[in-house]
Amino acid sequence: MEAPRPRPGRLLLVPTPLAELGDVALTEVLPQATLETAAALDHWIVENARTARAVLGAIGRHVPLRTALQQQVLSVLPKHGELDMEAARALLQAALDGTDVGLMSDAGAPCVADPGARVVAAAHALDIPVVPLVGPSSILLALMASGLEGQRFAFHGYLPVEPRAREQRIRELERDSAHHHQTQLCIETPYRNAVLLKALAETLHPETRISVACALTAPQAFIRTLPAEQWRTQLDQLPSKVPAMFGFLAR
Repeated sequence: MEAPRPRPGRLLLVPTPLAELGDVALTEVLPQATLETAAALDHWIVENARTARAVLGAIGRHVPLRTALQQQVLSVLPKHGELDMEAARALLQAALDGTDVGLMSDAGAPCVADPGARVVAAAHALDIPVVPLVGPSSILLALMASGLEGQRFAFHGYLPVEPRAREQRIRELERDSAHHHQTQLCIETPYRNAVLLKALAETLHPETRISVACALTAPQAFIRTLPAEQWRTQLDQLPSKVPAMFGFLAR
């Protein structure tokens, strides 16, 4: 008689701080239950091994890790390209064998604007339970603090870098925002934040409100919502080279 297959472990989606670890205490942004669950995991799928080890080291200062940090198995998720089922199965083998596995992004909530979504899709296909843990999401925190429409919103990731294409895309999104009364959200590489804000302020209708949220959860967090015409005279207020979320809502 064939032996029964082991009950699969779970894929646990573990959030990480949005701010640099030196800028904020881990216990200020992650609940105790999340810290304790993460501390008990031996197997991880991570976006960046160095970042993951730093976060796990910080967790270990608050909650004892079940195993020594060097004994934990970290599998790095490919950033680009398709994740075929064979590769996904290899990443999730520990879960298929009955052990819980953690999934960790570089910052914030896993799988939102993040390659980890491919692992979650594979976990569902392999009948592995998926459990999201509580922690910060830059998209939701920025939306909460924006004062813009919170019932209808869309996240678009990065806008085009080429100026003409970017301007065209901004105008398209503004039309959609006006038609659906929908907040539009996007991000940019930190060193191009000023370029994007300038493009939004100069392209959008003067009364369209633009919200900028930088360095969320950090002591130096900056959150401000103003009409486009006011931003045009306050572009120098934007903090430089820090992660930011941009949102706008047309009237």
